[in-house]
Amino acid sequence: MRNVILNMSVSLDGYMEALDGDISWHLVDEEVHRQVNGFLAPAGAFLCGRRNYVMMDGFWPTADQDPDSPEPVREFAAIWRDTPKVVYSRTLERVGRNATLVRDVVPEEVRALKERPGGPLFVGGASLAASFLRHGLIDEFHLYVHPVILGRGHRLFPELEARTDLTLADTRVFSNGVVLLHHRRA
Repeated sequence: MRNVILNMSVSLDGYMEALDGDISWHLVDEEVHRQVNGFLAPAGAFLCGRRNYVMMDGFWPTADQDPDSPEPVREFAAIWRDTPKVVYSRTLERVGRNATLVRDVVPEEVRALKERPGGPLFVGGASLAASFLRHGLIDEFHLYVHPVILGRGHRLFPELEARTDLTLADTRVFSNGVVLLHHRRA
């Protein structure tokens, strides 16, 4: 069975973006980007919330067409384009190439998707992650903790009804101060 993995960047105080949506504080240098690319390359699908999908699809499909783009950027552009996407949105009318639009998170449908052959399923977007977490659908958490305190913004984990116990599986410290925390459900 495939795992559902939350793969996100957060500030030290738990925000995934500033109030205005700013993510310029993400310290994604070549070392971090290469690690992310290697981790996401075998993805069976990206499971995206609306905001996450719109942001990602607004840049990545053509990011490798700029001859000045660094190699990790060109590499991820291909990963993004080639990996199927499931976009959870009640407001989008259509999605782009290699994407399927789904209106609601239906746990049975996600579990059926997990049963299909293929690589892991990566969840992106705080609201979608919270919904998946409420339904017990996230198996692993890969959080890139950036050395910044925002003080305010959009929390990765808004208030949830129940506690989720995790087991630390691995850590990695990058030279720029970003720390990767990899946890699994206990």
